[in-house]
Formats: sequence, structure tokens, C-alpha cells
Amino acid sequence: MSSYTATEIMTIAAARLLSSTDVCFVGIGAPSAACNLARLTHAPGITLIYESGTIATRPNVLPLSIGDGELCETALATVPVPEMFAYWLQGGRITVGFLGAAQIDAFANLNTTVVGPYDKPKTRLPGGGGAPEIATNCQEVFIILKQSRRGFVDRLDFVTSMGHGRGAGDREKLGITTKGPTQVITDLCILRPDPQSRELTVESLHPGVTRQQVADNTGWAVKFAAHVEETPAPTAEELDVLRALNERTRQAHGNA
Repeated sequence: MSSYTATEIMTIAAARLLSSTDVCFVGIGAPSAACNLARLTHAPGITLIYESGTIATRPNVLPLSIGDGELCETALATVPVPEMFAYWLQGGRITVGFLGAAQIDAFANLNTTVVGPYDKPKTRLPGGGGAPEIATNCQEVFIILKQSRRGFVDRLDFVTSMGHGRGAGDREKLGITTKGPTQVITDLCILRPDPQSRELTVESLHPGVTRQQVADNTGWAVKFAAHVEETPAPTAEELDVLRALNERTRQAHGNA
């Protein structure tokens, strides 16, 4: 088996969660890499939707932003953004929202707005965009990000997108009927919300990763499932397709 990086197994583990029957609202960056890897391997029928209104897009390279011409040029159709949100998203037609984040807490609430105080932040992030609506209107949400104490925090500096609030029942109290975050994929493990408490729980460790590594890179006392599985290692095909996609993207965009 070929060697692989932590980012590669994170992307591949995330891609495996998708199927050809999914209609997926795709975030830029790591979510886009995972979704397009799924499309190019085991899920050729997946419908990828980006926030700019492109439906069933099939990019040859990963887009730099939602406005990248590659998305519109390879889409089955492009609709106005208001139609995308009102008809497709709020209409319940999207099975999976795939998001990244700068910060996440133990209940999968996300911050993409500021690090530090809102009025005088240490870092001003890109903002929520459509993520708050994606987090509440997609049938379920997958989240992908690298695991560190900077990102996995006990308390968010700003709540941009609702996960499970402070625990079981919080989404329902707000009238939200969708499942919310069901999978969090990192470069170390896969976490899923506990069925009772909704707190993120480690259910799968990537090969060679220890529980202590996960605990050391989490800003709260992370919990582990009673039976923690090992994430299957990437196959040669998965690595080949992902690396080819990344190389095409590098040649198209350089260091952009």
C-alpha cells in the first residue's frame, strides 16, 4: 500500500460517506475536494451544488471560489442564488451539506466569522455566507477540518452555524427539523454525535493515530465510543484519483 498524508486520508474518509443518490451542497476547499473525489470514484451519479447556483457541476479541477467559471461551464444548469436557497435548500431537496470551519465545539457548532472578540477580533474570517442556512436546511451535514486545539475549542468565539446547540433538543426547540451535523471528519479521526447527548464522540481512528493524539488536539475532554473502529486505509485507486485531481488543480491555478 502506498504511503499517504493525513490530509489525503481525511479527504478520502470524507468522500466515502457520500453516495451516487446524494444531492450535496458543497463548500469550497476541503469539502469540495472530498465531494469531487466521491464523484470521480464510487459516486458518479452524485449531484453537486455550489452556492453560486450551479447544479450538477462536474469540474475537472477544484474551484478557487463559488464564482469560479469551471463550475458554471461544467454544470447541468445554473440558477439564480435566491432560487437556489428558496427552492432547493429551504425546499428540503438537498440531502447533504458539506462544510468546513475555522472553529468547532463539542456539539458541532461552527465559527467562520471571527477569532477573538467580535468588535476587535484577532482574526477576521471569511464569514458565514450560506453556511448558516446550509446547517439548518440540508437533511444532514458533514463537516471536514484538520484537528487541533486552535480549531477544536471548548467555546466558540462566535457561533456562525448551528450544530446541536448545547445538546439534545436544542435544534428542535428552534423549530429545526433536519438532523444537523452527523459526521465530523478530521485528519486524525471521525466523530459522530452521541445519540442521547448529541456531543461529538470519536467512533473511528485513522491508521496509526492514538487516542492520546486526538485528546491532545481537542480543546475539550473528548469522548470515545465504546467500540472505536479503525478507518480503512486509502486504496491505491483513491490515492491515484485524488492526486491526479490535485495535480490538475495545481497546474490550472498554480499557487493561487
